[in-house]
Amino acid sequence: MGAYEPKYLYHDAVSATFSAAVTGGQVVAVSSNGTLGPAAADSNAVVGVAAQDVAINGRGAYFPRGKVHVSTASGAITAAARVNAGASGTVASAAAGVGNIGIALTTAADTAAVEWMEI
Repeated sequence: MGAYEPKYLYHDAVSATFSAAVTGGQVVAVSSNGTLGPAAADSNAVVGVAAQDVAINGRGAYFPRGKVHVSTASGAITAAARVNAGASGTVASAAAGVGNIGIALTTAADTAAVEWMEI
């Protein structure tokens, strides 16, 4: 692969599809594979703050809390799951109580590409 850059950096506004209506300034979390919605209390899947009002199933922007990466999945990973380092530079679903490096933004099968955000 050679050189690598994150898909999005801290200062980038990231575009996403929203599974529920949001208002600019609301904290947003992963709601399902590749979608976001308003964060529930104490959510472990918070990824940022909505940049503007977005209607249900609409596309809009949010300001991410971390860089967004694309890596190879080690084992199946479900959107909104916490991820940790896997073998050989991959990412894997994090075990409870184990240090987490990020939150999965998409669902991926073993060895497939998965989008995740640093926390």
